[in-house]
Amino acid sequence: MDIGERNKMLVESLYESLLKGDMEAAAGILAEDVDWWFHGPPRCQHMRRLLTGEAGPGEFQFVPRQVTQVGGGRWVVAEGWEGQHAYWVHAWEVENGVITRFREYFNTSVTVREVGPGSSEMAFMGPNKKAGMQLWQSKARGPLGRSMPGLVLAV
Repeated sequence: MDIGERNKMLVESLYESLLKGDMEAAAGILAEDVDWWFHGPPRCQHMRRLLTGEAGPGEFQFVPRQVTQVGGGRWVVAEGWEGQHAYWVHAWEVENGVITRFREYFNTSVTVREVGPGSSEMAFMGPNKKAGMQLWQSKARGPLGRSMPGLVLAV
Protein backbone atom coordinates (compact mmCIF):
# COMPACT_ATOMS: atom_id res chain seq x y z
CA MET A 1 0.00 0.00 0.00
CA ASP A 2 1.44 3.39 -0.97
CA ILE A 3 1.66 6.47 1.25
CA GLY A 4 -1.38 8.10 -0.37
CA GLU A 5 -3.62 5.12 0.41
CA ARG A 6 -2.33 5.01 4.00
CA ASN A 7 -3.04 8.74 4.42
CA LYS A 8 -6.52 8.34 2.95
CA MET A 9 -7.25 5.48 5.36
CA LEU A 10 -5.97 7.61 8.25
CA VAL A 11 -8.38 10.44 7.39
CA GLU A 12 -11.25 7.98 6.93
CA SER A 13 -10.47 6.56 10.39
CA LEU A 14 -10.69 10.10 11.82
CA TYR A 15 -14.24 10.46 10.48
CA GLU A 16 -15.15 7.00 11.82
CA SER A 17 -13.81 7.94 15.27
CA LEU A 18 -15.81 11.17 15.24
CA LEU A 19 -19.02 9.37 14.24
CA LYS A 20 -18.53 6.90 17.13
CA GLY A 21 -17.78 9.75 19.55
CA ASP A 22 -14.29 8.37 20.21
CA MET A 23 -12.55 11.70 20.73
CA GLU A 24 -9.44 10.06 22.20
CA ALA A 25 -8.84 8.13 18.97
CA ALA A 26 -9.51 11.27 16.92
CA ALA A 27 -7.03 13.28 18.99
CA GLY A 28 -4.38 10.60 18.46
CA ILE A 29 -4.53 11.15 14.70
CA LEU A 30 -3.99 14.93 14.95
CA ALA A 31 -0.71 16.71 15.67
CA GLU A 32 -0.81 18.71 18.89
CA ASP A 33 -0.23 21.91 16.91
CA VAL A 34 -2.43 21.34 13.84
CA ASP A 35 -2.30 24.31 11.46
CA TRP A 36 -6.01 25.10 11.05
CA TRP A 37 -7.83 27.40 8.61
CA PHE A 38 -11.58 27.90 8.09
CA HIS A 39 -13.55 29.57 5.29
CA GLY A 40 -17.29 29.98 5.66
CA PRO A 41 -19.91 31.44 7.97
CA PRO A 42 -18.57 31.56 11.57
CA ARG A 43 -21.63 29.68 12.83
CA CYS A 44 -20.56 26.71 10.68
CA GLN A 45 -17.25 25.93 12.40
CA HIS A 46 -18.63 22.52 13.36
CA MET A 47 -15.36 20.57 13.09
CA ARG A 48 -13.48 23.04 15.31
CA ARG A 49 -16.20 22.90 17.96
CA LEU A 50 -16.29 19.11 17.77
CA LEU A 51 -12.52 18.61 18.06
CA THR A 52 -12.08 21.19 20.83
CA GLY A 53 -14.92 19.74 22.90
CA GLU A 54 -17.18 22.80 22.56
CA ALA A 55 -19.80 20.58 20.91
CA GLY A 56 -20.88 17.01 21.50
CA PRO A 57 -20.46 14.30 18.88
CA GLY A 58 -24.13 14.46 17.87
CA GLU A 59 -24.35 18.21 17.15
CA PHE A 60 -23.14 17.92 13.55
CA GLN A 61 -22.06 14.67 11.96
CA PHE A 62 -19.52 14.68 9.17
CA VAL A 63 -20.24 11.83 6.77
CA PRO A 64 -17.88 12.12 3.80
CA ARG A 65 -19.46 11.37 0.42
CA GLN A 66 -16.05 11.35 -1.26
CA VAL A 67 -12.50 11.00 0.11
CA THR A 68 -9.62 11.46 -2.34
CA GLN A 69 -5.84 11.63 -2.05
CA VAL A 70 -4.16 14.47 -3.95
CA GLY A 71 -0.76 16.12 -4.18
CA GLY A 72 1.19 12.89 -4.33
CA GLY A 73 -0.90 11.47 -1.49
CA ARG A 74 0.32 14.02 1.06
CA TRP A 75 -3.09 15.75 1.04
CA VAL A 76 -6.46 14.06 1.50
CA VAL A 77 -9.63 15.89 0.48
CA ALA A 78 -13.03 14.90 1.86
CA GLU A 79 -16.37 16.33 0.81
CA GLY A 80 -19.88 15.97 2.13
CA TRP A 81 -23.27 17.58 2.39
CA GLU A 82 -26.19 17.39 4.74
CA GLY A 83 -29.40 18.70 3.20
CA GLN A 84 -29.68 21.85 1.11
CA HIS A 85 -27.61 24.24 3.22
CA ALA A 86 -24.63 22.34 4.61
CA TYR A 87 -21.94 21.60 2.03
CA TRP A 88 -18.36 21.14 3.25
CA VAL A 89 -14.88 20.33 1.98
CA HIS A 90 -12.00 19.33 4.25
CA ALA A 91 -8.36 19.24 3.14
CA TRP A 92 -6.00 17.36 5.46
CA GLU A 93 -2.22 17.27 5.13
CA VAL A 94 -0.65 14.14 6.59
CA GLU A 95 3.01 13.88 7.56
CA ASN A 96 4.52 10.75 9.11
CA GLY A 97 1.12 9.27 9.95
CA VAL A 98 -0.23 12.41 11.69
CA ILE A 99 -2.51 15.17 10.42
CA THR A 100 -0.51 18.41 10.53
CA ARG A 101 -2.68 20.82 8.53
CA PHE A 102 -6.42 21.16 8.16
CA ARG A 103 -8.38 23.43 5.84
CA GLU A 104 -12.16 23.56 6.26
CA TYR A 105 -14.45 25.11 3.68
CA PHE A 106 -18.15 25.42 4.44
CA ASN A 107 -20.61 26.30 1.65
CA THR A 108 -17.62 27.07 -0.58
CA SER A 109 -16.70 25.44 -3.89
CA VAL A 110 -13.06 24.29 -3.96
CA THR A 111 -10.66 23.42 -6.77
CA VAL A 112 -7.35 21.75 -5.88
CA ARG A 113 -4.44 22.45 -8.23
CA GLU A 114 -0.86 21.27 -8.24
CA VAL A 115 1.60 24.20 -8.22
CA GLY A 116 4.89 22.38 -8.33
CA PRO A 117 7.01 19.59 -6.93
CA GLY A 118 7.91 19.87 -3.28
CA SER A 119 5.38 22.62 -2.59
CA SER A 120 4.06 22.20 0.94
CA GLU A 121 2.54 25.64 1.45
CA MET A 122 -1.06 26.26 0.49
CA ALA A 123 -1.82 29.39 -1.49
CA PHE A 124 -5.01 30.96 -2.75
CA MET A 125 -4.65 31.82 -6.36
CA GLY A 126 -6.52 34.69 -7.97
CA PRO A 127 -7.49 34.86 -11.65
CA ASN A 128 -4.18 36.49 -12.66
CA LYS A 129 -1.90 33.89 -11.10
CA LYS A 130 -0.67 30.81 -12.90
CA ALA A 131 -2.02 27.55 -11.50
CA GLY A 132 -0.98 24.04 -12.40
CA MET A 133 -2.93 20.95 -13.30
CA GLN A 134 -6.32 20.50 -11.65
CA LEU A 135 -6.27 17.55 -9.24
CA TRP A 136 -9.74 17.71 -7.70
CA GLN A 137 -12.97 19.72 -8.03
CA SER A 138 -15.92 20.12 -5.64
CA LYS A 139 -19.09 18.30 -6.61
CA ALA A 140 -21.33 20.67 -4.60
CA ARG A 141 -24.45 18.53 -4.85
CA GLY A 142 -25.94 19.73 -1.58
CA PRO A 143 -26.93 23.38 -1.92
CA LEU A 144 -28.79 23.11 -5.21
CA GLY A 145 -30.03 26.20 -6.93
CA ARG A 146 -27.72 28.71 -5.29
CA SER A 147 -24.24 29.95 -5.94
CA MET A 148 -21.30 29.54 -3.59
CA PRO A 149 -17.99 31.36 -3.38
CA GLY A 150 -15.11 29.48 -4.96
CA LEU A 151 -11.49 29.10 -3.90
CA VAL A 152 -8.45 27.42 -5.41
CA LEU A 153 -6.31 25.35 -3.05
CA ALA A 154 -2.75 24.94 -4.30
CA VAL A 155 -0.84 21.87 -3.15
